[in-house]
Amino acid sequence: MKTIPFIDLKTQYQALRGPINERIQKVLDHGLFVMGPEVEELESKLATFTGCKHAIACASGTDAAILAMMALGLGDGDEVIMPAFSFIATAETAVLVGATPVYVDIDPQTYNLDVKQIEKAITPKTKAIHPVSLYGQPAEMDEINAIAKKHKLHVIEDAAQSFGAKYKGRSSCNLSEIGVTSFFPAKPLGCYGDGGAAFTNDDKLAEAMREIRNHGQKTRYYHTRVGINGRLDTLQCAILIPKLERFPWELEQRQRVAARYNQAFKEIESQSVVVPHLASERTSSWAQYTLQVSEREKFQKFLQENGVPTAVHYPRIMPDQPAYQEGGRIVSVEVSRKMAERVVSLPLYPDMTDDLQDHVISTVLNFFAAKR
Repeated sequence: MKTIPFIDLKTQYQALRGPINERIQKVLDHGLFVMGPEVEELESKLATFTGCKHAIACASGTDAAILAMMALGLGDGDEVIMPAFSFIATAETAVLVGATPVYVDIDPQTYNLDVKQIEKAITPKTKAIHPVSLYGQPAEMDEINAIAKKHKLHVIEDAAQSFGAKYKGRSSCNLSEIGVTSFFPAKPLGCYGDGGAAFTNDDKLAEAMREIRNHGQKTRYYHTRVGINGRLDTLQCAILIPKLERFPWELEQRQRVAARYNQAFKEIESQSVVVPHLASERTSSWAQYTLQVSEREKFQKFLQENGVPTAVHYPRIMPDQPAYQEGGRIVSVEVSRKMAERVVSLPLYPDMTDDLQDHVISTVLNFFAAKR
């Protein structure tokens, strides 16, 4: 029986082995393991890739969001509107700076923040909107930015899963006041450990985030603001630089794999299975290829028995997590809870061969054929 990886970082590394090893060796030789020259080089390349003026590399996507919230002055008594359906870091970062998460439901087709429900969540305490571009597809950023402008709110685009995607011709991470992303290994662009970045076109916000990232230092041992230890290691930058060079090709391959899935699953799309829906005027970086299925446990068990791994992102919404059942404010979560019970992701990665994908496809089709 074929065993298929959920993601395949080993094959990717073999394709980049030479330039990655060369870059790592260069860092080992110069010995500047913290804030070495590769950090600034990566930031310049990230800014060019996204079209954003400033890119601030940091230790994780979580840290990137903390940098953004601290730079915007969010804290005690402030409310941050966010989708109820996301990885816990979305709520966690607000709580860590002292703000209150306000949970709003998602669009069942895109899994992103339902813009029609945002204004009903706004109170005098609301200071920011934190949309998440889930599974690789950017949220409806123009409408979100318009609402924010009307109510004088900040917008932090969470692009942890959508780095490389486009929205109306513009790059994710460059769609709002501040964009943040993650370079966790499983993300579309990943390092070999934790990593992240924040993006902005605002000079003052960029300066603030750079200082906050490094213990609030303006110059060495001169601390003008409260900060964190949020620097990205030089070695991770050395890995990301060659990976970024290959990234446009990888995005094309992710689209190829997703398109083959979409074509194959047309015949089974129904109330029992829903394939991903890509909204107009945008692309996806396909961080995950996610189906909705009515009998998820049986589906996962069948696929696992046939050598196909699956993953659930995410089985419990944020306000239902034990540590977050108090302290936040729920506006609407009905759709989010339903999706948490139905979503399941299939293997998808740039180096996935047609024969491996065909095995995934045939296994999925066989499961639904057996149910008829």
